[in-house]
This record gives sequence, C-alpha cells and structure tokens, in this order.
Amino acid sequence: MKIATVKEMREIDKAALDEYGIPEILLMENAGRETCQAALDLFDGLADKKICVLAGSGNNGGDAFAAARHMTNYGAKVKVFLIGNAAHMTSAAALQRDIAVHMDIEVLPLELDRDWDKLMVVLRFADGIVDGILGTGFQGSLRENTARLIHVVNESGLPVLAIDIPSGVAADTGWVETEAVRAAATMTLGLPKPGHFFAPGAVCTGKLIVDGIGIPSQLLTAGHIQQDFLDEAMAVSLVPARPLEAHKGSCGRLLVVAGSRGMTGAAALASQAVLRSGAGIATLAVAESLHDIMEMKLTEVMTCPLPETAPGVLGLTALPVLLELAGKYDAVLLGPGLGRAAETMEMVRQFTLQTDRPLILDADALQAFCGRAEELKKCRHIPVLTPHMGEMAALLQITIPELRESLLDMSREAAREYQAVFVVKSECTIVAYPEGELFLTSRGNAGMATAGSGDVLAGTIAGLFGQTESSLAPLAGVYLHGLAGDLAAEKCAEGLIASDILAQLPAARKQLAEMQTIKTNKHECAFCEDKK
Repeated sequence: MKIATVKEMREIDKAALDEYGIPEILLMENAGRETCQAALDLFDGLADKKICVLAGSGNNGGDAFAAARHMTNYGAKVKVFLIGNAAHMTSAAALQRDIAVHMDIEVLPLELDRDWDKLMVVLRFADGIVDGILGTGFQGSLRENTARLIHVVNESGLPVLAIDIPSGVAADTGWVETEAVRAAATMTLGLPKPGHFFAPGAVCTGKLIVDGIGIPSQLLTAGHIQQDFLDEAMAVSLVPARPLEAHKGSCGRLLVVAGSRGMTGAAALASQAVLRSGAGIATLAVAESLHDIMEMKLTEVMTCPLPETAPGVLGLTALPVLLELAGKYDAVLLGPGLGRAAETMEMVRQFTLQTDRPLILDADALQAFCGRAEELKKCRHIPVLTPHMGEMAALLQITIPELRESLLDMSREAAREYQAVFVVKSECTIVAYPEGELFLTSRGNAGMATAGSGDVLAGTIAGLFGQTESSLAPLAGVYLHGLAGDLAAEKCAEGLIASDILAQLPAARKQLAEMQTIKTNKHECAFCEDKK
C-alpha cells in the first residue's frame, strides 16, 4: 500500500475529477459513509448514541457533515458544532451542511461564550466525538479558538474518531506545534499519510483505518508515489522459502566486525542475529585481546582474532587481515560496539573503500563518515547504513530537531546523494533507496527502545543478504526484526531487552513463512485497516 504526502493526495483528488469525472461531492459522500461505518465499530453501535460532531469550514468539515447524516440514519442523536467562518465554506462542504440542516440535524456555531457553554453541556452527556475540524492541509500553529476546541475535546475523556488525520497534526511529518486531538481511531481517506506514523502524530492517530472512498485504484497505486507501507503483504514476498537441497554455505556466509572493551555485548547480539535470521555461517572478527571472551560467549558463531593497536582497539594493522578475510564471505557487517578511537575510524574508512564485499554499516562505523559522507559514494557496492536519529543527524551534520522537521525528504535525499540504502531507526523505521523509493514499516513497538536493539537489527539485515536479493535484505530485515520485537513485547512489555528480540527471530521467521497472501480487496496489519 502506498503512503501519500499532502501534495500527492491533492493531485490524486484532482485527477479523480479531471481524468475520471468523479465529482468532489461524491468522494465527500463516500468519506462520510465510511466514517459512519468506523463510528459504528468505535462507539459500539449508533442507535440512541449521543454523538458530538465537530466540523471546520473546509472539506474535512464537509466529510463530518456527511458522516453526521449517515449516523443519524443509524439512529444516533447527533449535534454538529461548526467552528470557523461559515461564509468561507467550500461549495461541497456547504452543500453537505445544507442537507444535514434539511434533515433537522442541529447545527450550532461556535462563536459566542454561550455557544461554548452549549458544547460543554453536549459533551457532558455524549457517547463519542467525531473530529472534522482540520484536514491534511493544516500546518503551523492553531488559531486560538481551534486550540481551545481541541483542548476541550482532549479534556472530555470521550472516544474520538478523527476524519483523515487528527486535527492539529501536520500530515507530512506528524509534528504537533500547539496541541492535537488525541483520537481513539482515525479514518483516513484515499491513502495513509506520513503523519500517521511519526510521533507525536502516531500517538494521536490511534487505530488507523484506511479507505479508498471510491478513488480509482490506478491513482492510489501510481508509480510516482514513492512511499510504500512495509506490511505483511509485502514482507511475505521478500524471503523465498528455503529449498530442500540447501546447505549452510548456500544460506549465506557473513562476516561481522564488531566489539571493543565494554561493548562485547553489541558484537555478540549482532553476530547471533545473523544466524537467528537464517544465515548459514557467521564469523565474528574481533580485537585479539577480546577473542577469548567472545569464544566463551558464543557457540555457533565462529570467531577470528585481529591485530590490535591497544587493548580492544582495532587500527590499520588489522586492515590487511580483514580485507583478505572478507573475500571469503557474502557480505560484511561493520560497526556494532566497535569503538570510536581515531585509528579505528581510519581503519573503517579504508576497509569500506577497499573491500569488494557488500557492506552493512552500523553504529560506530557510521561515526567514521561524519562530515565525510561523500566518501560513501566510492564503495564498490551500494552500502546499507542503519543509523538511529542521532547518528543520522551527525552523519548529515544537522541537529535532530532539524532532521525531524523533514525526516522523509532528508532520508530520501541522503540516499540519493550518497548512493546508499538508509535504514533510519525511529518510532517508525524508514528504508530509503538511492532511486527515491521509501518504505515505512508496520512493525515494532515502544518496548524496543532498548540498548542493543539496533545491533540485532543490523545482524538481522546482514543475515538475510545470502537468503534474498541484497537489495531486498534491508526491507526483509526491518520487517522481521519488528515482528520479533512485537512477539517479544507480548511476553515482556516494557521490560523487553535486546536478547528477547533475538530469541524471537526464529518464531518471527516461521510466522513470516506461514503468512498467506493478503486478499486483494482487503488489507490488514498491526497498525491499520485498509478497506477498498
């Protein structure tokens, strides 16, 4: 399933009218009907339920008026409060309002203090709220009255169904500058928006329901929309079934270069994740003074000692050994817990530029290219980089708030500029490719915000290099890692640690293998419900 920016969704709506002759009022009618269906589920039926509908003067308000009519037909007792200048309503929204009035649905303005008093009384006895105040076009700061209304909604404690996106959330980023409606569920129209997946918008969204509202599928699947949802339907096709004649050599041979004093756990987690994701052979190359520790700590992972320049520190003396060793493997994972000594950073840069093996660069290996990201374009293969937000900001020489302001665009541009695949770890992990394609994961949970989780992810991606096309390994690894995290969270909740994710990788791999292809007319995932 595609994910649309605000601009792309506007173009889709325009094409529906210009190319297919679908009038705006018809799409608004469909949006109202589907919002009503979502309300039936959220409010546990509508008959005799008291529903407060909040409508703005834009098309989001028109959707709300249409929903109010349909809910009334289901027996709900609906009152609509209109915020904003009624004279500025779009023609379609005004028509929906007029139909609602003709059906004797009470429509009340929110202008005078007595109007706000009426709202407070209605909310006191209401069973639920429908948020049609602001749509996806909103960005920036709220007007005073709108901010007041959103605050009243959040203080009410009532379940809220938001139309398209919770009011106050920037649809392209998920950013909330003032305050936003905290919805129990959101019915988004056409396609999901980036703001549904990134905090704080993701928190405000609640359960995400997606409906095409009658827009032609050709428009919703167009190739120029370069954001995709990494869900079960996509993930199941990423890793082929293992053939009967498989052997350890055919399932992937991976070299992991990781670990330093005090950071041997990162090396252990990453190298074990290589095997737990299904690879046949994993070797951990580590500074020679740490070798005995790792031999005792690891059983299935082979180990190789490297010359060190100081206890636990790798430098250029290890470079020729590593280059020769790497030639025996399908790919190399470099960086987890490796340390940031100057000589280590130089070794990382030299190895990265000289090896002919595909590379996965994580953690401290990324630090070696801060301020020198241009050098990544010299790699013989397109490298996979797995930064968290802090590492991504450091690599791009910007602040984390600056990165947050335009995360999707900056991730896409970095992938293009440095000819690398970026796996950017945040509350919704992004996979960005040099050609401009960008994927948002449907898996993962807050419990995975724990030390070592990224090491397991890097190892999972690396382990899949020999089991699927190298270009698909980042996608498969992100999904598998997130699924393992979700399985671990079922048992451990916020007490989840990285080794719990590691332990669930085989179960996640098994579940992925057992998944059946999702029916073409219905899409379901952990975060959203797609109804077409």
